[in-house]
Amino acid sequence: MKRQEFNDVVDIHSGNLFRFAVNFLRCSDDAQDIVQDVFEKLWLNREKVEMEKAKSWLFTCTHNAMLNFVKKRSRIDYKETNQLPESANAFDASFESKQVVDRAVSILPPIQKSIILMRDLEGYSYDEIGELLNLSPSQVKVYLFRARMKIKKQLKESTQLA
Repeated sequence: MKRQEFNDVVDIHSGNLFRFAVNFLRCSDDAQDIVQDVFEKLWLNREKVEMEKAKSWLFTCTHNAMLNFVKKRSRIDYKETNQLPESANAFDASFESKQVVDRAVSILPPIQKSIILMRDLEGYSYDEIGELLNLSPSQVKVYLFRARMKIKKQLKESTQLA
């Protein structure tokens, strides 16, 4: 990959990668750091990465970097970040529906969270998601179904508590 091709890849994919990362991490500063690190890795590996495979390579690296970041952060924080706080047993009536859905998505396991963000937010096909995350399209469908069922259960429970 030449310098101009690298610049083209950055222009084409930086917005999608950032959006994916910020929706996964819920922090734009951390998302910017992850995306910047991934593009740095791409530059360092530009001789090995084919232009046609750059998108897949970028999303796979971003996904892995976010998983590593979350694991590292959870070790540092010493608290469970994937469970609702005790004070949030009954959702406050002032929560907007988007906030409720965001909270339900945030407690999903990382692979399900990535798949639901790629499918429902970014609009990627099952095949594309499978390619990006090294899964078969049928695995993607199963994970997506399970993620949606968990969200549905969370939303049902939150409305019963309110």
